[in-house]
Amino acid sequence: MSKTERKVIDKVFILLGTAMAAVLLVVGALSWYGYRFATNSVKTELSQQRVFFPEKGSAAIAALPEADQKEINKYAGQQLVNGQQAKVYANNFINVHLHEVAGGKTYAEISTEAMKDPTNAKLQGQKAALFQGETLRGLLLGSGYAYWTFGIIAQYVAITAFAGAAAAAVLVWLGMRHVTKLK
Repeated sequence: MSKTERKVIDKVFILLGTAMAAVLLVVGALSWYGYRFATNSVKTELSQQRVFFPEKGSAAIAALPEADQKEINKYAGQQLVNGQQAKVYANNFINVHLHEVAGGKTYAEISTEAMKDPTNAKLQGQKAALFQGETLRGLLLGSGYAYWTFGIIAQYVAITAFAGAAAAAVLVWLGMRHVTKLK
């Protein structure tokens, strides 16, 4: 292969590397924006709700099963402001209390029973409590934990894309050095 042919091939790879670096920078920037948007949105929404974990050693925590106590104690006394906290609060606090409302029955099960016996005040109360609790739990897991998790994944994508762009830039630089040495 002649020097001219080699220079042409190097220039093609330099252009491809430059394009790749540019694409990876755009992907990284968009992913970083998605990360910031998702995590800031979750933090803002959860902060406005002013939900706090029970204090360490409180009766509310002591009443929980040991595994749930361990998870809740990680955030004891803290305000719920991120997706991981939302998951713990939903699964290890609200869910435990929901199981106590009607002996482990779900809203759907109690609602069916309540429709058959509309004058039963106990069933109506359980139905209302389960509806509110399951709704809050679902919102924390869906809008809090899931959205937060997508944001964290976007952060990893952004970091990976920026690293790829840096690697491509180094290869472009090395390619340009090689082309200038071929003269």
